[in-house]
Amino acid sequence: MTVDYMVMFGYLLGIVGVGWWGKRRAASKSDFLVAGRRLGPVMYTGTMAAVVLGGASTIGGVRLGYTHGLSGAWMVFAIGLGLLALSAFFSARIARLKVYTVAEMLSLRYGDAASLISGLVMWIYTLMLVVTSTIAYATVFDVLFDVPRWAAVVIGGSVVVAYSAMGGMWSITLTDMVQFVVKSIGVLVLLLPIAVVKAGGFAQMKDELPDDYFSFTSIGGETIFTFVLIYTFGMLIGQDIWQRIFTARSDKVASYGGTAAGLYCLVYALAGAFIGMAAKTLYPTLESADSAFATIVKNLLPTGVKGLVLAAALSAMMSTASGALIASATVANNDILARLRVRGGRPAGAPDHEDHDEVRANRVTIVALGVVSIVVACLLDDVIAALTVAYNMLVGGLLVPILGGLLWRRGNLQGALAAMTAGGLTVITLMVTEGVLANEPVYYGLAVSLVAYLAVSLATRPTDAAILDRWRRRLAGEDTAQAAPPAAAPAVAAPAASEH
Repeated sequence: MTVDYMVMFGYLLGIVGVGWWGKRRAASKSDFLVAGRRLGPVMYTGTMAAVVLGGASTIGGVRLGYTHGLSGAWMVFAIGLGLLALSAFFSARIARLKVYTVAEMLSLRYGDAASLISGLVMWIYTLMLVVTSTIAYATVFDVLFDVPRWAAVVIGGSVVVAYSAMGGMWSITLTDMVQFVVKSIGVLVLLLPIAVVKAGGFAQMKDELPDDYFSFTSIGGETIFTFVLIYTFGMLIGQDIWQRIFTARSDKVASYGGTAAGLYCLVYALAGAFIGMAAKTLYPTLESADSAFATIVKNLLPTGVKGLVLAAALSAMMSTASGALIASATVANNDILARLRVRGGRPAGAPDHEDHDEVRANRVTIVALGVVSIVVACLLDDVIAALTVAYNMLVGGLLVPILGGLLWRRGNLQGALAAMTAGGLTVITLMVTEGVLANEPVYYGLAVSLVAYLAVSLATRPTDAAILDRWRRRLAGEDTAQAAPPAAAPAVAAPAASEH
């Protein structure tokens, strides 16, 4: 185990070192939050794939493969489909908006009042996403180090907070590239073939496992539909995903790089399912399916390789955690705290010479939210449940107004606010009454949100033509001026000026 300790320790030190090196490039708000909007196709593809495939995709994907076989790939498969749809239909237009947050997009499209509620929903989503990845640290550290669960969470979480706060998106991008390479080698090149060979190959697995383990639909049509509804559509509207789109140096990079990352996700989904099936073949009576990944790593891999594969799993968790953490801090500063400062009588926005202060404020927020996420992760222990809460809130509250804003000219501010409020409250109520893992919250939340959006938009006055014209020019990339923070945007004078 000494070699494995050295591999893991060296990996953690290396990640912090890369983060420190990235600190030099984070001189402005744009550098800190969106890497200066100048990532090329290779770095963009790597960082996008890294942020969407986290602890839930790795540990949870293997767990689903252990429980359901090949059809367990559907959760991660749905993530890949969402990224492909986003890249094909929306990412180029999103990149041309030149904003920092999803709420800023809603402010441009509907009016200033739309961004505070959406900011709150998005903040809850991103913070829960940090928590899910932080929870998963315990799985890796428990295999390699004999430490309590809370200590594992604190160690992993502290490393992520450290490099994220140092250089912001530049540090996160550079560490994501390292993590993408480590994850690809550890999971796809090493663990997958070793696990399948140790299980006796696909022929032996087919003999040992139930027939439905080799069906792509045995998990059930309703479950597949729920995965697509939550994760595929969730990919279209998450702040953590959009913030990566904002880092692309052009709309073509956002489109083609995102497509490559989406295809990578599909391969990763199948790998997780096959690893889980191999674990089921070798260890059919595990007390908990959540331990399938840790068990197969601990028992099958040789010294040194074990450390690298565990580093790969840690890479998956850290990349998602760091991306969600900076997204949560960006939303908190841009969409919530900035508005509260304005309402308290302080001026909105910051001139160029105050960029350093904005970077410092974002660093402080990252540290504060990182501490909160570590504390919450110590209190929770179900990765899938925490991730479901995050995506239920996101999809039920924001999917309709965001896609409606991009696709339907007649939608307006009143309709967007009604959709956010009705959808969000429905999701929360049903999660309390039916259970977090029930399908009803997202089904009914999305349906109520859609009805509210259509009915209220049609019953109220259309958005002012001048606002729609500005929106059209921004989508087309004709208005190249940097978007002001939403708190600095002029207030909408009348309902008719709502932006959609």
